[in-house]
Parts: sequence; C-alpha cells; structure tokens
Amino acid sequence: MHMSIDVHHPVSLNATRVLSLDAAGHVLDWISWQDAVCLYVRDAVAWTLGDACLLVHGGYNRLHGTQSVLRLHPIIASTGRCRDLAIDPAPTLSNTALFARDRFMCLYCGDQFARSELTRDHVLPVSKGGRDEWQNVVSACLGCNLRKSNRTPQEAHMPLLAVPYRPSWVEHLILSNRNILADQMEFLVSRLPRDRRHAAA
Repeated sequence: MHMSIDVHHPVSLNATRVLSLDAAGHVLDWISWQDAVCLYVRDAVAWTLGDACLLVHGGYNRLHGTQSVLRLHPIIASTGRCRDLAIDPAPTLSNTALFARDRFMCLYCGDQFARSELTRDHVLPVSKGGRDEWQNVVSACLGCNLRKSNRTPQEAHMPLLAVPYRPSWVEHLILSNRNILADQMEFLVSRLPRDRRHAAA
C-alpha cells in the first residue's frame, strides 16, 4: 500500500515518536509512526490524546476513488492491559542514559561537558564492593575521575553534588527523546513524582 505523509510540526519525520500507553493509561514506550499506523490499521487503538501530529495518506478505494487518511495522535493507548510488573520497568543503565540523567554535568566539579568528555564513575569503587547500578554511578569528567581514582568521594575529599538515583520509567522516556511534542511532555510530567516535575518541565 502506498502511503504519503503530511507533517504538521517542524520535526523531522524520522525523529517523530508516538507515546504508547496501555488501555488503562500506563506508559509503555516510544514507538515509531509506522508502528502507530499498524495499531490503527489493526483496530487496536483504544483511545488517543492530543492534537493530530501526522496525517498518513493510504491507498485509494476502487469503488469510490477516495483515499484513506489516518490522523496520528501524539499519544496512543492500545487495547489490552500490561502486567503490573511492566508498569515501571527499570531503565537499562548505559552511559547515554546516565549522562542524560545527570544533565551532562560532572557531579564532582559541577561543570557541563560534551558526551565524549564524560565517564561513568562508581561512587563506591567496584574493587571495594561497589555495584554497576544506578544508585552507585554518576557522570564524571575525565579529570575528576582520574583525581578520585580508586577511592570513595569521602576518601578523595570530593563530595557529590547530587545523590545518584534510578530514574523512573517516565523520567527515562523524557531523557531518551530530544523531540518530545508539547502534548507528550505535559502528559509525561504529570506522571512524575511531584518533587521531580519542575526539573523535567
């Protein structure tokens, strides 16, 4: 089936992501506009939120000569409900996600750096029993990481500027998408703990 796309926002088509929910409104993940089209075509969309962000033109009806049109919304709830354990899964720890959590700031000196200038530092070093997990890692510039070496922040006299934490799934989705539409951001921020809403908005 031939499809053409009208983009109603100044966002690259390849960068456009649709926020996927289950029928109960639990946040699932970002999906591509192509996957969103599949949900519409399979009649698996329970409800939507926000103004249509993409118009997808499909094939022509042989009898009437009319072209099918899908209006994709920025937030789509699919039929069915996810399991309770899947509502807030642990985001995978990666340097990309870690640096985004710490807003590309070294949590020792407080300066901001490019991604290539940051490293993952274990607050309690692995050699001393520290684990490679969200609550024990922070972004550190190369200079601070070398200076801290194989010591704790207390031993190195380098106090942390913030306490490391595991982001919620919603925070992870906000941090992982640079092209969030206004309707999507408003919805996601409303799902954050109150003490983290201002920082994300």
